[in-house]
Order: sequence, then C-alpha cells, then structure tokens
Amino acid sequence: MNDLDAPAVPARSGALRRAAPALLGYAAVRALGLVALALWSGARGKDAYTLLTARWDSLWYTRVAELGYGYEVRLPNGDVHSNLAFFPLLPWLERLVAAVSPLSYADGGFVVSVLASLAAAWGIFAVADHLYGRRAGVCAVLLWAVLPVGIVQSMAYSESLFTALAAWSLYAVLTGRWVTAGVLAGLAGLTRPVGLAVVAAVWAAGITSFLRERTSARDRSSPARYRTSFARDRSAVPEGGARAGERAGAPVITRRTRTPEGAPRTTDTSGVRLRRALGMLLAPLGAAGYVLWVGHRTGDGPLGYLDVQAGWRNGFDGGYAFARFVADKFTSFPSALAGLALVVGVGLVVWLYVVCVRRRQPLPLLVYAGIVTALALCASSYFGSKPRLLLPAFPLLLPLALALARLRTPRSALVVGAVATASAVYGAFWLNGSGPP
Repeated sequence: MNDLDAPAVPARSGALRRAAPALLGYAAVRALGLVALALWSGARGKDAYTLLTARWDSLWYTRVAELGYGYEVRLPNGDVHSNLAFFPLLPWLERLVAAVSPLSYADGGFVVSVLASLAAAWGIFAVADHLYGRRAGVCAVLLWAVLPVGIVQSMAYSESLFTALAAWSLYAVLTGRWVTAGVLAGLAGLTRPVGLAVVAAVWAAGITSFLRERTSARDRSSPARYRTSFARDRSAVPEGGARAGERAGAPVITRRTRTPEGAPRTTDTSGVRLRRALGMLLAPLGAAGYVLWVGHRTGDGPLGYLDVQAGWRNGFDGGYAFARFVADKFTSFPSALAGLALVVGVGLVVWLYVVCVRRRQPLPLLVYAGIVTALALCASSYFGSKPRLLLPAFPLLLPLALALARLRTPRSALVVGAVATASAVYGAFWLNGSGPP
C-alpha cells in the first residue's frame, strides 16, 4: 500500500505526527514569504511588520477590537464605510490576546493569523488525507501555501481564521462529527460573510444523510439488501489506482448504505440523527446572530447588513460589474495583458471546479467551494480583492494535489520550491505596492 492509498489515522493515534510533514512544509513556505517581504520592504525603506498588521482591513479589525462598533468614514461621494461590515470573531480574539498579554491589538491580530494559518493547514491536510491519503494531504497543504496571494495567510486578516474553521468543519462533516461541524460552522459565520458557504455545506450533507437514511430503511425492508457495483467509490479511492488487493474493473460488493460524501459507514441510530439535527441547527447561528444584531443596531431590520455593505459599494450582481471591469482592460495594449491574465485566471478557477464535480468530490466540499467561488467572482466591487477572497476555496486545489502527489518526490519538491519562490517574490511586491484593499 502506498501513501496515496493509506487510510487516514484516527485523531487519537498520532494525528499531529501524521500531519507533521505538511505543517513543516507549510511553515517553511510561509517563512520564505516573510523573509522575502522583509528584504523587499527594507530595500524600499518600509516596515514589513506594519504592512502585515496595520494597513487596509487590519486597521478596521483593530479599531473594532479597541473601540467596538460604531466607527464609520463618510466619503465625499456620499458613501459610508462602517466597521459594521467586519464580522466580530477576529476582533474578539485580538482583544483576548491583548487582555492576557502585553501585546497590542495589532500584535494580537498577527498572532491569531499565524496560529490560525497553521490550524488551517492542518485542517486542509485532514480533509485531503481522509479522502485521498497522506501524500495527497501534504501536497494540498503545500499548494495552498504557495498560492500567489499566500502572504495574506500571514496578515492580520480573517482569511486564515475562516479557512481553519471551514476546513475543520468540513472534516467533521466527512467523519460524522455533526455537533462539532455545527459549532465550527457557527464560528465561521462570525468570521466572514462567506460563512454562509460552511453553513450550506453542513446542511447539504445533513439533508442528504437524512434522505439516504430513509432510502436505506426501505431497502432493508426488501430481500435485495446487497448489490454488485462496477463503479468504484471515488471518494475513497485515489484517481488512477484501485484499492490494495483489488483488481481494476472488478465488481465491488457494497451496501446500499455507502456514503457518497466520504463520511464513515455507520449504522444510523436515534442518537446519530439527534446529533446531526443539532449540528444543523447550530451551524447558522453565528452568521444569523450577527446579521440580525446589525439590523437591530442600524434600525433597518434583517436587511440592515446589506445596507452596510452597500455603503462600501459592495454587493452581488452575478458578476456583471466584474465582467465590465475585465472588458475595460482590453481598451489599450498594456492593460490588455492584465485583462488576458484575468480571463485565464477565472477560466482556471472555473475549470478546477468542473474537474472537482466530474471527479465526484464529496458533496459538502462541492457546495462549500462553489459558494465561496460564486461570492468571490460575482461581487460587484473590490475587484483587486478577488484572489484573496478565493483563498478559502481550498477544495479546488485537490485535483492539483492528486496530480502533484503522483510525481516522484524530487520532481514534486522542485515544482513546489519554484512556485514557492515566485509566490514569495510576488507577495513582497504586492504588499509594497497596491496590496489587498
């Protein structure tokens, strides 16, 4: 049995030791990015730590941590930028770090981001390892680390915290830990508006499980309890190979209770159903609670948060504004190159999602990645932020991780090293230039 075929090890028996190569590789990539940022910033007379902790959204989060909600900026064109647009979990954690240590709120944001990025890397490994084996899990983490906008994972932003909560919530769903999945989804909903994607993933998996349970109950009442299937379970078998000891194309005897989402095959009991229902009830509480609180505070009711976002000229228009933004790039030659790069980038993202669907990625991951991608690409403003908004959509990387895992170790190390270097240089250039809005 090779690494790709190896089943995931239960958390109680050395999960951290199993994830260690992925976490060490992730830390090395992030260290390379920080060193490149420090060198580039020093050459330009800027402070790298300030770029990570005290610019753009980082300042809004620290203001919430220090002063609470109610701060806003009124622009000459009439727009109102309110800090109610920023969800509260990261500022709460920044305040907690400042309360128990001599660190400032900005320092607390950096500490939370660094620790959360490691937790996110571990969660991504856990999901990929559970589905495809250890080697694919390591490759998935390294690919997430070397993304061109990977430097954001080390900034006092909420992307790392959100990705950690989302990844572990999805892992909990895949392994049948429904209450844990619901709690983590609720916390994700307190972190970013896209927490809706985690809630939807939990609900999609829960509803599917209830429906499958009813179908299985009907099947058990009939004599045909087993069936012969010539289609391998793609959620449990890596592409390109059969299970150990299994002849390719041979029939597989399976129960009708096989779980297509990748969750463990367990006998449903009333206790399992109760925990599943409880997890589904807990999942939306974070996002719903904050949105309703904002509506109460502004006096605009349940849609008050949408009005806050409108003040930032941010909304969902199905991608129309973004399409116009890209089309405008083709009006002159220099900007046309940027437009072409945008078209290629969006095409790559869509293609990866189609590949995930065709290869029957587990349903919760498809729902989650689909919503994250749709919200990122179809937002009506802040076009420069779209790569950053796609950062939590790690399931899109799993097909690439499987391809990388099939390479020999020296070749895969060479590929990752080259991309990591390019990503580090780009991140340093990016933060010393326009940076993420």
